[in-house]
Amino acid sequence: MAELTKIILSEKDAPTHWYNLNADLPRLGVELPPPLHPGTKQPIGPETLAPLFPMALIEQEVSTERYIEIPEPVQEVYRLWRPTPLFRAHRWERALDTPAKIYYKYEGVSPSGSHKPNTSVPQAYYNAQEGTKRITTETGAGQWGSALSFACQLFGLDCEVYMVKVSYEQKPYRRVLMQTWGARVIPSPSPHTEAGRRILAQDPESTGSLGIAISEAVEMAVQRDDTKYALGSVLNHVLLHQTIIGQEIIKQLELIGADWPDVVVGCTGGGSNFAGLVYPFLAAHLDGRPQTRILAVEPSAAPSLTRGSYAYDFGDTAGMTPLMKMHTLGHDFVPAPIHSGGLRYHGMSPQVSALKEAGLIEAVSVTQNPIFEANQSFAKAEGILPAPEAGHAVWGAMSEALTCRESGEAKTIVFNLCGHGHFDLSAYDAYLAGALQEYEYPAERVQASLARLPQV
Repeated sequence: MAELTKIILSEKDAPTHWYNLNADLPRLGVELPPPLHPGTKQPIGPETLAPLFPMALIEQEVSTERYIEIPEPVQEVYRLWRPTPLFRAHRWERALDTPAKIYYKYEGVSPSGSHKPNTSVPQAYYNAQEGTKRITTETGAGQWGSALSFACQLFGLDCEVYMVKVSYEQKPYRRVLMQTWGARVIPSPSPHTEAGRRILAQDPESTGSLGIAISEAVEMAVQRDDTKYALGSVLNHVLLHQTIIGQEIIKQLELIGADWPDVVVGCTGGGSNFAGLVYPFLAAHLDGRPQTRILAVEPSAAPSLTRGSYAYDFGDTAGMTPLMKMHTLGHDFVPAPIHSGGLRYHGMSPQVSALKEAGLIEAVSVTQNPIFEANQSFAKAEGILPAPEAGHAVWGAMSEALTCRESGEAKTIVFNLCGHGHFDLSAYDAYLAGALQEYEYPAERVQASLARLPQV
C-alpha cells in the first residue's frame, strides 16, 4: 500500500480549546517579564489595555489556564476551512534526494490564504460581543489585513487597515481583497494621523514599517469609544489562537502512526504562526513526549531574534503601546523593503523571545534569493506556491533535509506552510528575472535605533 500524501482530520476531530503557553512557562523554566506602562515604567493592569481591546481578550492575554475553550460561533466559522491538511512531501523528498521525512501543514486553504484567520475570527467575535462597531489595524504584506477584513464582515464590524506603503504598492491585489470584504485600506505612513504626519515630515518618501502602521492604527482606535484595535501577531492572546495548528498536526501524525518529529520549523516575524506550530509540541514534551528541536527562520533584513537586543521596547514607532521585553531592533528601525512584508517587524513576541532566551528554540536568518530558490524547488515538486514569508520555513526545512542527505539520517521534519503566494507574483517575477535585491542586516542603523531604546 502506498504511503499517504495528505492527512485530513474530520470536523469532529478539530480542537475545541486553544493551548495557553502561559500556564506551562514555570515548568519550562521560562520567565516572562510583564509589560510596563510607558510613562510610569510599572507593570500595567487591565485598565491600560481597555481602550484597545475587549475585556475577553485582555483576560486571555494574562490567563494562566492551560486550555481556553473556543466559543461555538468561532468554531462554526473555523469549520469553513479547518482542520487544514497535513501533507507528506514525498515528491520534494525525492527531488532533494534526502532520506528525511518531510511533512508540511498547509494553512493556505483558509479564505484569505494564510493562518491569520485563526486569530482574526475570535478577535472579531469578542469585539462584536462587547459592542465594538469598528476595528483598526495595521498590515504588512496584507495577510493580516485580509484576514481581519474577512472576519469583520462576518460579525458586522467596520474595518480600517493601515497597510505598510511599500506593500500597498507591491501587492495591490491584497488591497483589492480587503476592499472586496468591505475594509478601508490606507497606505502608511499617511496624512490622516499625527504619527503618520510626523514620519512624513521627516521623510516624505518613507516606505513605511509595521511599527509606523501600528502607531497610526492605535491612534485612530483610541479616539473613538466605539472603536478597538486588533493585532495580528506578537501578543499572547494572538499566539494563543494559533495553537490549533500544532494541535491538529499532532493528531494527524498520530493518525498515521508517523515518527515523532525530530525538528519543527517555522518562519518568524512577530511570532504568531511559529507559536501556533511549536507551542503544542512544548506542551507534549512536558506531558512525556520526546524533546523536539525547534527552529525559527527570519529574514536577514529584520533579524530580531538573531541580532536584536533582548530589552524593553515599544511595539510601535510612535511609542504609544506598553513596553514589552522582547528581542528588538529598536522601535524606530525601518527594515529594507523586502517582499516578505509580513516579517518586516522590529520586534518579536515576548513569549517567543523568552523561549529563545531560555534556550528552548533556535533561530537563524536568511536573505531573499535563497528563500525564493527554496520556494521554487518546493513548488516544482509539490505544486503549491508559498508566500515569501512562508518561504523562510520552506528554506529551513530544505536545509535540514539536505543536512540529512549528507549525514544519511532519516529525520522527521515538520514545517508550517503558513500561506500561499498567489498575491506575491511580482516578487516571483523579480526573482525569475534576476532582479531580486538582497538586503543584509544594516548594523549601523540598528545600533542607532537601539541607542534610543526607552530606559527601564
